[in-house]
Amino acid sequence: MANSYSDRRVVVTGLGVVTPLGHDLNTFWQNLINGQCGIDKITAFDASAFATQIAGEVKNFDPTPAFPSPKEIRRTDRYSQFGVYAAWSALKDSGLDLAKENTDEIGVFLGSGIGGLATTSDQLKILLERGPGRMSPFTIPMLISNMASGLISMYFNLRGPNFATCSACATANHAIGEAWRTIKAGDAQVMFAGGSEATVIPIGIGGFCAMKAMSTRNDDPKKASRPFDKDRDGFVMGEGAGVLVLEELEHAKKRGAQIYCEISGYGNTADAHHLTAPSPGGEGAARCMKMALRSGGLNLTDISYINAHGTSTPQGDVCETQAIKTTFGDHARKLVVSSTKGATGHMLGAAGAVEMTACTLAIKHNIVPPTINYTTPDPDCDLDYVPNTAREMPVNAIVNNSFGFGGHNSTIAAKKFVG
Repeated sequence: MANSYSDRRVVVTGLGVVTPLGHDLNTFWQNLINGQCGIDKITAFDASAFATQIAGEVKNFDPTPAFPSPKEIRRTDRYSQFGVYAAWSALKDSGLDLAKENTDEIGVFLGSGIGGLATTSDQLKILLERGPGRMSPFTIPMLISNMASGLISMYFNLRGPNFATCSACATANHAIGEAWRTIKAGDAQVMFAGGSEATVIPIGIGGFCAMKAMSTRNDDPKKASRPFDKDRDGFVMGEGAGVLVLEELEHAKKRGAQIYCEISGYGNTADAHHLTAPSPGGEGAARCMKMALRSGGLNLTDISYINAHGTSTPQGDVCETQAIKTTFGDHARKLVVSSTKGATGHMLGAAGAVEMTACTLAIKHNIVPPTINYTTPDPDCDLDYVPNTAREMPVNAIVNNSFGFGGHNSTIAAKKFVG
């Protein structure tokens, strides 16, 4: 293994996703680059009384292969089921043989923006209607936001660093960045990192409706999420999980692992501005991108593609566009930017990991996924957003942005692996 923090290199060797576009890597990727949309009318409950009645739901999901028993599934919230399944998929994809590994050196950072919201809602109803004696003894273990990370460590016997990030929609990127730092510091050889979310339930939809943050284009669900388009009217909620296997380079090479790309930098800043609105001009986001590039030793002109946070909100998309122009200057006109949230919806605490998976596959295949539903240019959003059709092009280095309520900003930078 390399001798110092600065010398250690971190590569991506496994990917796992649960998304509205599919529960396996190939289905997700093919649907994404083909411009498919996973958003439709909500089926999980009767949403007819809600201002927003659409979401990117995960359908026909069976967590059974990833769990040791049906009993364990019943004791977990849906967000944990997504997270465990994505980690199990990423493990399979990585080719890691845990029986041959020192699992003291393998850890998990898997976060959630909200955690077990369905459990919280269901058990509160039981408390109020039937009394405290009828509540499940698994209420707390099911609802806490760290349980998915804990379950993955238990099921796979991963005894290295383990915690859960919780920074709203920046959660998964923070998990990936902190996993990168952990391997760089020599505290782990392998890290499972990402995020999971399951909030397409009445209280989740109702809460965001009350904020007037979501699209009300209920009569046209497939075209409701339209990042950077002039006619955007809010985000559409999604659900699911994404997990990446990050690995110290020499460890990966020694076992002959496939290497998707190299994680090269990480940015993490605060707006210190407002509960839900970004700082003017995307100032905090710009500092975050600059930090990621600086920590990765990347030049502005190295970046080919930015996977934008791009939520399809009127203010957020403008501020991110401004932040990109502030960060990249003249190069902002030469790189390409897309948001995959038009296809998946906004997966909140899982978004960064699913989008980092898209970035990783973009690097591997030299294909940039499109921003679907982009039909009317916005003068305030004037970059190349890869409208509607995937683009084949050299993808040598990327930036992946995730920004969260509370002013949390997170950026991951990655590049093609060169041995």
